[in-house]
Amino acid sequence: MLELTTKLLTTKEAAVYLGLTIKTLNNWRYSQRTKLKYIKLGGAVRYSKKDLDEFIAESTKETPDEYIC
Repeated sequence: MLELTTKLLTTKEAAVYLGLTIKTLNNWRYSQRTKLKYIKLGGAVRYSKKDLDEFIAESTKETPDEYIC
């Protein structure tokens, strides 16, 4: 559940935080390619920092030892 004190980020702010473009976030949202959560308030799309951090953690992959040179 979203806490009332959670600051919501705009798509532009979320894109900067993730190091992506606004277009990428929009494409992901429309195509539902990722499990990145967002909040729709009327026509405004917002992202919680907590959800972005969880997305980063879930997307983090470890390189198997055999691929390390």
